Amino acid sequence: MVTLDKLRLDLGERLSLDKSIDSIEVIADSIDECLADAALQLNTNVSNLEYEVQQKGFKGTLGLAKKPWKLRIYENPQFIKKKKAANQDILADEEMQEEAKIVDTDGIFYVHRFAEGIYLKVILPVGNGKPVAFGEVITTARRNDTNTLDEELIKKLCIEGTEEEYNEIGTYQHNKGADAVMGVEVDKDEMFATITVSPPDNMSGSEISPDAIRQALRSQGVVAGIQEDKISEFVDTPVYNTPFQVAAAIMPVDGRDAYIAYNFETDRSKLKMKETDTGQVDFKELNLIQNVVAGQPLAQKMLPQRGKNGKTIKGRYLEAKNGKDIPIPLGENVKVDTDGCTVIAEKSGQVMLVNGKITVEEIYEVKDVNIKTGNINFMGTVICLGNVDDGFNIKADGNIEVHGSVGNCRIEAEGDIVISQGVMGRDEGFISTPKSVWARFIQNAKVEAGENIVVNDNIMNSEVTAMKKIILKGKRAQIIGGHLFATEEISAKNIGSPGGGTETVLEVGFDPKAKQRLLELQEQQATLVKELEEVDLNISTLENQKQIRRSLPKEKEENLAKLMARKGEITDQSETMTEEINEIEARLRELKVVGKVNASGTVYAGTKIYVRDEKDEIKSDCKAVTFYYENHFVRRGKYDQNQVTENVRGPDGLTTD
Repeated sequence: MVTLDKLRLDLGERLSLDKSIDSIEVIADSIDECLADAALQLNTNVSNLEYEVQQKGFKGTLGLAKKPWKLRIYENPQFIKKKKAANQDILADEEMQEEAKIVDTDGIFYVHRFAEGIYLKVILPVGNGKPVAFGEVITTARRNDTNTLDEELIKKLCIEGTEEEYNEIGTYQHNKGADAVMGVEVDKDEMFATITVSPPDNMSGSEISPDAIRQALRSQGVVAGIQEDKISEFVDTPVYNTPFQVAAAIMPVDGRDAYIAYNFETDRSKLKMKETDTGQVDFKELNLIQNVVAGQPLAQKMLPQRGKNGKTIKGRYLEAKNGKDIPIPLGENVKVDTDGCTVIAEKSGQVMLVNGKITVEEIYEVKDVNIKTGNINFMGTVICLGNVDDGFNIKADGNIEVHGSVGNCRIEAEGDIVISQGVMGRDEGFISTPKSVWARFIQNAKVEAGENIVVNDNIMNSEVTAMKKIILKGKRAQIIGGHLFATEEISAKNIGSPGGGTETVLEVGFDPKAKQRLLELQEQQATLVKELEEVDLNISTLENQKQIRRSLPKEKEENLAKLMARKGEITDQSETMTEEINEIEARLRELKVVGKVNASGTVYAGTKIYVRDEKDEIKSDCKAVTFYYENHFVRRGKYDQNQVTENVRGPDGLTTD
């Protein structure tokens, strides 16, 4: 509801705002020139101005009867309101900064005689500075020619200050013939104006006042660039018989050229190596790759600015140059956002400048991965033309292709992994992807794939897991030692080792990850059961003591409460685990895939084959055999080449054959 008080408050705010609006009258040949002149004088943009036409202009006929435009121009009230709010914030920040930087400064006063009067200007002290002494002011102001002094006013001004203005405090016997004489000289190019003042002939002459200087400048046609600070400086401490500048042209300011502000380091030599928590440099983390994701802002074009015209001291315009525009340097896999200025990545990868253009590379290619490259973490595809040395890792959001070999490394990708010369993991190497892995051989490593693992030669002493198939091809397609898991199929030429010296375990027909989770849960539950037995025994002992003594000491009573609480926690945890175990077992039982193990050559004695949790331990060598599940048993059938998977999809988007 709009009340009278509300209206009164709103009208009061509007009146205060209207009073704060500065307006000026401008005369020029066109409205645009009037607005440009006003923007310069009011120190604002033309877009923030409003105007009233006081006299319409007329171009005239053949140069005759020409009439200029006369406008009253002022800033938009809403803009003033926003500017005030912004200025208040700035002032608040400045006040806080000033409080931190206060320097003690003594108060200062100036006494001068202008026209018929004696005038005083007082600048208050800062911090712990000394205030202006009343006695010193009186001594300075009282001379032989002094008629009157208002001592009460002087006391007040010494305490309150005069806010950079001169206040009249008395009169004196003025002799006009002894006044100071001032001359004004204007530079021929209208770039500056100086005054030259001769001192008063004696103490009864008037000095030069600020208004006298302004009036003298106006009389010489000086309408712009009047330097109030210089005028104050001269009046406070006059410099006689020497030219003193009091006006200067408002110089034009050329507009800034357009430029590109990059959100990444364009000089690769400035990329810094990663430091450890102790401040040591990790030479494996060289940070040579600047990863970006699709949609990420990469750079911003800063638009050119219009120049700000200047003015000579007599009001003649000094034209400024506008800033030059530039095209946005777009390379591959980038685009300009809807604002027309922001460059964003169209794809994930490495951002860099290529021939001066912003480019996102989807493929990162290196010769070798070693101390020169450091570890590689790339949001795209990585191609290593050589080897990956021991201790160095590759992580990619796309594919990983290694033309050489991989040592004791950690290789992780979101796409396919292809290793042309194989893996020598030295019992610590790790390879993982939700897609498929291709390799010539795998030795002493752990490999996990969300789809298939395809090997040309052999898998030795490795832990290999595939959510679909493990396929070994070639004349030396052999599995020797290690533990292999596959949901659908494991196929090789030879499985195990002659003499059975190295344990070889193959498991098919189930979800390897679900089986691994099941084993973890069963181990955790067994640990909880043991803890529960100990807790029950301790509770029983304390309860028996309580029954015999009818009460327990405070410490044992608290211990009993803790044991009861822990028993409840164990029971809840065990029940939750039992539910998850039952769910996993049900899924494994219902698994439709009937796993199989194919061997075209020999399965050596000592090899263990699991098909859907049923075990077949090979007692003696067998040849050309297929292991499959039937009626809760692992059956052996004759090897049939037609049952072996031949066509497994090739690597996506990779160059290796």
